[in-house]
Amino acid sequence: MLAIKELYAGYGMVQVLHGISIEVPQGKVVTLIGSNGAGKTTTMRAVSGMIKPSAGRIVLAGRDITGKPSHKIAKAGLAHSPEGRRVFPTLSVTDNLRLGAYPRLTLGRPRGDVDGDLDKVFDLFPRLRERRDQLAGTLSGGEQQMLAMGRAIMLNPEVLLLDEPSMGLAPLLVEEVFRIIRALKERGVTMLLVEQFAAAALNVADYGYVLENGSIRCHGPAEKLKNDPAVRAAYLGQAH
Repeated sequence: MLAIKELYAGYGMVQVLHGISIEVPQGKVVTLIGSNGAGKTTTMRAVSGMIKPSAGRIVLAGRDITGKPSHKIAKAGLAHSPEGRRVFPTLSVTDNLRLGAYPRLTLGRPRGDVDGDLDKVFDLFPRLRERRDQLAGTLSGGEQQMLAMGRAIMLNPEVLLLDEPSMGLAPLLVEEVFRIIRALKERGVTMLLVEQFAAAALNVADYGYVLENGSIRCHGPAEKLKNDPAVRAAYLGQAH
């Protein structure tokens, strides 16, 4: 569904990614773990068009989206819930969610039942239903994270990118975020997940990649990575 092939990317003269390759099969959850500064968020930004790769290919559902602008990548079916949430603070919760469906409302993607999907997002995030008319900028951090995820889901994407969805959240809200990720997985949503809590990410994922200094150090089924002594010692806080 999503194939990242020999991808190089960075910022100006600073090269961050050094030829990484990642496969995200349809209906699967793939996680990308690694220490701060390893290049996880850069990967997500390159895939979604926020930065332009210097080399390599990104293929979404058989379509080459390498270097295309973000709005065209969204029309192709890729949604990005970014690090830092980036909600529209002066718009209501409902308007933020409807903006996620913008390509569907402007014939960039199949329209489908936008109102029905809005209700499904509210079912998935009951707190957002309670605050549907509230300005997004007045929500708590956890509620804004739910809104960012819900906005991405409203695209009805082929692939959903989740970048650090638990960042800065209290433990109970972290549990809620992962409950939602599991619910999306049960619905068959294809996801690429970047997450600071590596153990939680591997528990929900089907497959994982370990990124170190802009290169893939190792990869494999999530269960295998959880039991790898080197991965456990470096990222899960324990030796085998």
